[in-house]
Amino acid sequence: MVLRAGLYQQLLQLSTPSYRILQHRIVRASNKRTNCLTLVYNVQALDNGVALRPPMGWMSWQRFRCIIDCNLYPDDCISDSLFRQMADRMSEDGYLEAGYEYLIIDDCWLTMERDEEGKLQPDPIRFPYGMKNLSDYVHSKCLKFGMYEDIGVKTCAGYPGIKGHLEIDANTFAEWDIDFIKIDGCYAQPDEFKQDFTDFGIYLNQTGRPIMYLCNWPLYLELQGNLADYPYLAKVCNLWRNYADIQDSYSSMTTIADWFAQNQDRFITSAGPGHWNDPDMLLIGNFGLSIEQAKSQMALWAVMAAPLLMSVDFRTIDQQSKDILLNKNVIAIDQDELGLQGRFLKEKDSIDIWIRQVTPVVNGELTYAVAFQSRREDGFPLALRVTLRELGLNNSFGYFVTDLFEPTNFKRVVNITEEILVRVKPSGVVFLKLVPQTN
Repeated sequence: MVLRAGLYQQLLQLSTPSYRILQHRIVRASNKRTNCLTLVYNVQALDNGVALRPPMGWMSWQRFRCIIDCNLYPDDCISDSLFRQMADRMSEDGYLEAGYEYLIIDDCWLTMERDEEGKLQPDPIRFPYGMKNLSDYVHSKCLKFGMYEDIGVKTCAGYPGIKGHLEIDANTFAEWDIDFIKIDGCYAQPDEFKQDFTDFGIYLNQTGRPIMYLCNWPLYLELQGNLADYPYLAKVCNLWRNYADIQDSYSSMTTIADWFAQNQDRFITSAGPGHWNDPDMLLIGNFGLSIEQAKSQMALWAVMAAPLLMSVDFRTIDQQSKDILLNKNVIAIDQDELGLQGRFLKEKDSIDIWIRQVTPVVNGELTYAVAFQSRREDGFPLALRVTLRELGLNNSFGYFVTDLFEPTNFKRVVNITEEILVRVKPSGVVFLKLVPQTN
């Protein structure tokens, strides 16, 4: 995350006004209890100092939903045991090393009643040791711990919400040493969202603990046909869900991607270090996507500078899906230090073209990541010829092209007037990185 010498000055000289860079520094400190490395930021964004890059981690909802019957589903129910197992796998199987650091409990961890002091409390059967104990265990694995609540009177699954308890609940979460909070919008009045989400963020900051703040606020407005105020969201939330929940299917994934493409001009400029658009969880490794479709989601989410929040059972994930999630080249695009969200460029011959500007910056010229995603689900790999100039690239010395999923492809310099040929498998993707060359 440290900007190389001269990069900030190069960006200031670029002509496009939307290039926004956040000056920051990183201090690496040793946590004596766990020997984990902690990142300490000095930022000019939200005053909680987190989410300088899109967060990476794991969230329970998509894969494990609200399974609370531990007799019928002993290995899959929302419980202390499940989350300790997921923490073990994240820490030991390469996910943490790749950058996936947040373990986040979604809905259904609560009891139906607050305690005698009005505080939230976990289900005593499924979480017998309490949340602070589980938080400590997650932190002992060098991971960060996240939880879920709802801005309304109930969570989406019917458990107590935080309405009327904003301050006490913020303090409770801080006492449990959480690092991330997802706040949903069920059982709430949309005209109260702005005040309540803003107030809860203030209470979180007043605890003195840096807690990443995910707001589901805009999705409830957008689904009702109302436009969210994204510039304001960027001031009070670290990330926000824009649209509907993702389901375990390719059609759900493409519906969300299409909505982002159709509405991108309303929110792209609100994304950047400290505040991100969130198209929802990664489906990779579950039941609804083929391997080619999994690559498509990984590539499109990387172009969109999206949070990479897995929701998969690490105990049963197949190796191909794991390799996609751990692809360091694609992760590097998602986590690029400039924090510029990419965009849908155009459709050509049933192939959607998405593009993002990333580092390195060479003599004032930005590198590009380009995803060619086939919308055909039938037949054979589609062949597409396109020049780099057609994609908007104009460095006269050309670009060195590499394939982020198939590193043996390309690996050569391409002139901007030269056609490149990509062959995209049905519902699959070809994801290229194009680095500007010099004379």
